[in-house]
Amino acid sequence: MEKCLMKGNEALAEAAIRAGCKCYFGYPITPQNEVGAYMSERIHNHGGVFVQAESEIGAINMIYGCAATGTRCMTSSSSPGISLKTEGISYIAGADLPCVIVNIQRGGPGLGTIQPSQADYWQCTRAMGHGDLRLPVFAPYSVQEMVDMTAQAFELAEEFRTPVMILADGLLGQMMEPVSFGEDKSGAQAGVPGWATGGHDGKRKKNIVNSLYLDPLALENVIKERFERYEKIKLKHTKAETNNTEDADIILAAYGSTARTVQSAAQMARAEGIKVGTFRPLTVYPFPEKELREACKNAKKVLVAEMSMGQMIDDVRLALGDKLPISFFGRTGGFVPGPQELLEKIKEMGGK
Repeated sequence: MEKCLMKGNEALAEAAIRAGCKCYFGYPITPQNEVGAYMSERIHNHGGVFVQAESEIGAINMIYGCAATGTRCMTSSSSPGISLKTEGISYIAGADLPCVIVNIQRGGPGLGTIQPSQADYWQCTRAMGHGDLRLPVFAPYSVQEMVDMTAQAFELAEEFRTPVMILADGLLGQMMEPVSFGEDKSGAQAGVPGWATGGHDGKRKKNIVNSLYLDPLALENVIKERFERYEKIKLKHTKAETNNTEDADIILAAYGSTARTVQSAAQMARAEGIKVGTFRPLTVYPFPEKELREACKNAKKVLVAEMSMGQMIDDVRLALGDKLPISFFGRTGGFVPGPQELLEKIKEMGGK
């Protein structure tokens, strides 16, 4: 398959267009600006619409209206902008509408830095808006995975009528790597889903898209049904990657950009005779608990590495309980953990 060299943000945008995204609504913020810029140049060539909204709040509410018509749509932002979108995301989830939301993380809290970070993990996997809701969250670690997971995100969103997030970071958004693209669905004529507000010409009962349920029992029933869908997503779409875990004494767990340096550190450790394996979640919600337990079944210790003060480590602890000692190495403020400092941490843990 032919490959081309592309920046992560632009490759993601191209993947969205090829996945049949017809509407993009966004607002500029570093380090994800290339997503919107690329959309503004390209999406109209495929029968789509680009709108730079007046704010992040405006953009997410435009997504709400667009998704209600059954049209494939996407928004993107970076950490402070995602915070502004969370109310709208809750409304979209409460109305059971499919869409794709991209977060190219930067350091925080507040305005923080434009450098890469993974400090939005708690927000995106735990508290993406008020109420009882979860978002499926993909965590790419390469530009190719940004392409592949974007296509998967649109399919999952429509299958389960839910917003889906791509959780990347400024490093992935700005780096350039060779990528290839799958099937181009940009020219496909998608039918209007039966639930959508796409017009009915008097041939059926009108559809109403809404997240308001004044009857407590009605709200409880719809939330229970939504969580049943989340359980189906867990069974069907939870994914992880493992390397050299069978004989490993120490398992290094990381996602996204940090997993790249973790893999280098693992290779360096193996070269020094230290038995190290790696575990990488491709979905951080649902978190691959069973896969982690399987990867750690012969291990003696676990080291979690993140570009934060420690957030994914909570899911590792929940999955493993008290079965193994769990250590942490993190950099924040925009620093990426380096292979050499990770190797030093491995040696501190008693790796020989």
